[in-house]
Amino acid sequence: MDVGIIGFPLRHSISPVFQQAAIDDIGLDITYNLWETPSSQLADRVNSLRGKNILGANVTVPYKQAVIPYLDTLVGSAEILQSVNTIVNQNGLLEGHNTDVYGFITSLQEEKGFNCQGKNILVLGSGGVGRAVIITLADQIAERLLIANRTINKAETLVSELDSVIPIEVCSLDEQHIKDASSPVSWDLIVNCTSIGMRYTDFETLSPISADIMRKGALVYDLVYNPPVTVLLKLAVDAGLDTLGGLGMLIHQGAQAFRLWTDEDPNIPIMFQAARQAIY
Repeated sequence: MDVGIIGFPLRHSISPVFQQAAIDDIGLDITYNLWETPSSQLADRVNSLRGKNILGANVTVPYKQAVIPYLDTLVGSAEILQSVNTIVNQNGLLEGHNTDVYGFITSLQEEKGFNCQGKNILVLGSGGVGRAVIITLADQIAERLLIANRTINKAETLVSELDSVIPIEVCSLDEQHIKDASSPVSWDLIVNCTSIGMRYTDFETLSPISADIMRKGALVYDLVYNPPVTVLLKLAVDAGLDTLGGLGMLIHQGAQAFRLWTDEDPNIPIMFQAARQAIY
């Protein structure tokens, strides 16, 4: 049997490493593949998942929304988010799922014991995984939520779609605009949902914000997992702040996908060990 990950490019992905480790640990006859797919081939790639020997696939940037027209149904949070990161082949019918919500909140709670209720939270980026994060945080009844995005109208559209009971504000992903919107709030949690700082990109040596926006007592959570310590996290550590990298979210969302494909519980420590060996 086969399963894999669909995206473009995929040079940064370590999903094949930790997913195959979990597969081998249980002794399943499954191969996890790297399916790098240019946009012109996306429809054919997704349709190929209907094959009898295919369990499904993970989906990563830039296709979490682009795959939706080629699926038969959306399940749970995928329908709410209109974003798919996991496809399951159910006897030739393709189900779209989203395990990002599960991965995000599980990592935040298990690794840091962080409770979002009543907290002031700054989210950087609202596309792809950012949608899952924002909807999750709104549901967690945060005190205040500010979304800083390159394109303000996209973030505003997302907010307009939410039936949120908490105040959600939007500003440009610009240093001065964030400072103006932040005052006089001290952020309890800052979440980077952008690709700024990701290895093998033109933005690897950059941070989405400077240390000036960080405040004492904040937890800085960077969803970029490769490199393990991004420029943003280095700035936060130098400022004496608590930090959390994106590896935990990656593993937990991957573990949930694993369960959907196999009906088996993966060995989470094995997945973490394999992932760390791949990026350190």
